[in-house]
Amino acid sequence: MTKIKIPQPYKPSSEDVANIIAPAGLEASPNYMKLGDYFVKTLFIFTYPRYISSGWFSPIINLAEMMDISIFVHPMDTALALRNLRKKVAQIQAEASEREEKGLVRDPILETAHQDIENLRDALQQAREKLYRIGVYITIYGKGLEELNKLENKIENMLEAKLVYIKPALFRQLEGFASTLPLCQDKLLIHTALNSGPSSSLFPFVSPDLTSDKGILYGVNMHNASLIIFDRFSLENANTVVFAKSGAGKSYATKLQILRSLMIGTNVIVIDPENEYQNLANAIGGSYFKISLTSPNHVNPFDIPISPEGEKPADVFKSHVLNLTGLVKLMLGSITPEEDSLLDRAITETYASRDITAETFGAIKELNPPLLEDLQVVLKNTEGGAGIAQRLEKFTRGSYAGFTNAPTNVDIKNRFIVFSIRDLEEELRPVAMYIVLNFVWNLVRSELKQRLMIIDEAWWMMKYKDSAAFLFGLVKRARKYYLGITTITQDVEDFLKSDYGRPIVTNSSIQFLMKQSTTSIGSVAQAFDLTESEKTFLVEAGVGEGLFFAGLKHVAIKIIASFTEDQIITTNPEQMIELKGLTKK
Repeated sequence: MTKIKIPQPYKPSSEDVANIIAPAGLEASPNYMKLGDYFVKTLFIFTYPRYISSGWFSPIINLAEMMDISIFVHPMDTALALRNLRKKVAQIQAEASEREEKGLVRDPILETAHQDIENLRDALQQAREKLYRIGVYITIYGKGLEELNKLENKIENMLEAKLVYIKPALFRQLEGFASTLPLCQDKLLIHTALNSGPSSSLFPFVSPDLTSDKGILYGVNMHNASLIIFDRFSLENANTVVFAKSGAGKSYATKLQILRSLMIGTNVIVIDPENEYQNLANAIGGSYFKISLTSPNHVNPFDIPISPEGEKPADVFKSHVLNLTGLVKLMLGSITPEEDSLLDRAITETYASRDITAETFGAIKELNPPLLEDLQVVLKNTEGGAGIAQRLEKFTRGSYAGFTNAPTNVDIKNRFIVFSIRDLEEELRPVAMYIVLNFVWNLVRSELKQRLMIIDEAWWMMKYKDSAAFLFGLVKRARKYYLGITTITQDVEDFLKSDYGRPIVTNSSIQFLMKQSTTSIGSVAQAFDLTESEKTFLVEAGVGEGLFFAGLKHVAIKIIASFTEDQIITTNPEQMIELKGLTKK
């Protein structure tokens, strides 16, 4: 008679966890391991350069490869470290004395080492620094040995460019692999003594969080995948500069910001040099005005501005005369100081011919502003002004008279207004931008509203001193009138070389740097005090990627639009052709 055993019900235990997560088998070799279907190798950092910059380790952490990284920080006893450093100083001094007795030339390496150790001793003694034993281990994975070696060479080359050197953990791959598991066990125990400064440079999360309760979505933080939601009007000023090479996605990013700003009630005005904003204006019912020699849309630069509340009409009038003087100087190219003084007087007399003076300005409700041809008549009848009048001929009756010598007939009541200057001759673009900006500036001052002014390809204005000075004046005074100015340029060199380029950057609380060329990255890095890793990131950045600076914070950003937003703002030729085809069907 056989006794039948009844199987007991299964009871889970803590040992089952290891059986579930552990691989079926592990094969250890001196230089790598075979873990399931993958080949695995652990590397360790064994030497660092004398100087190292913050964020130098970020390119390794952000590699789009499968890897595990562990950073072990073991504090060292300061008293023991000071004793060891004192012995080291004595050893170096003895070696230096021995060389001196033998009549050998001085050794710069010994002198530098002595100076570094003495500085470190002072910092430790004064508790300004602490000493740590640092272990950095990198475990890489590949589906084959060739893929594994390729990734190892890639990491090795990236680190060697920063004078940081790595080695594989020969005959200790198992300990190395265990050290990079999330167990907080340093089994490899290969350390380098570093003080607080270099140790902190290894900290992987160097990107701050830029998520607030109000504002618009600018993009996604590439370091921690958080949303960058920011209100530019919450800073000391709402100005922005955007620098990028052609095709980096600067106009795409700007149009996305415009679309989202309109959704929260902000009015937007755009100076468009390449008709890139026409589709956006048509899609959302904005006003689109083409300024050209034959266009029916005109802006009279002599229009009288409305006096803002709290400002004296006489001061507004005098400021307007100065702006007009700058415009005429831009038209003429160059004038003498005598002609400059004459021009200022002639503009004042031109307004006086219409009974408009600093005293009467603001008292008369309906004013009939003069035209450029009226200024020309005054100059002809003024002693010494005939030459200037003759040079203005092409702007009043000549080939350029189409947009500079006609009454204003554009309606600016829309919340989204675009002025296109693409069809103008190249030499007329700075003049047109000056006229439109002056017109918009007078509009902005007349009524206090939250507004954005977008100036695409702003480097056109930076090529000429008077237009650059006018743009700088707008940027400097915009905050007072609840205005945020965005200047966009692809010609970074020309912009920064201008006397007003750098002041515009410093007067902009937000800076947006996208992909840069290798020729311009030096100027950009100097202007924005970029680290080596940030310079590398901007040179290698993809379309729609860049650095977003907001006050003292800056993050790596990726611009992401929804499907509907993308259909409205895209300028990709392939997408444009496809959209036109779908529209016809």
